[in-house]
Amino acid sequence: MAKEYIWGLGRRKNSVARVRVAPGSGQVLINNRPVKGYFPVERRLRHALAPLTLTQANDRFDVWVNVAGGGETGQAGATMLGIARALVKADPSLEPTLRLHGFLTRDSRMVERKKYGLHKARRGVQFSKR
Repeated sequence: MAKEYIWGLGRRKNSVARVRVAPGSGQVLINNRPVKGYFPVERRLRHALAPLTLTQANDRFDVWVNVAGGGETGQAGATMLGIARALVKADPSLEPTLRLHGFLTRDSRMVERKKYGLHKARRGVQFSKR
């Protein structure tokens, strides 16, 4: 019999994380690498795995993540949202806890586009009186 996966999709900035969750022993792989090897910075590692830690589901589920785009912070945020959404599908009783801590809310902040005549989105050319 094929293994039953529960899917969750997470996005943050330009990153997209496709998360598969299945009952298991707590193994977490991101792009076929162990999670500690993929997020060497402790803060990002904790951020990505926060829904599992909060719901104490670390040893109940195996997690596989395919994440692409953006940088490390965006990928950690996308992974967090994807894991949270998959956990809610797996166990709907976790939703109030995850929602209360903000794990089910998509962070919609994006980089502001650069405008013509400016150096960056808002930074203009230095004014010269003479």
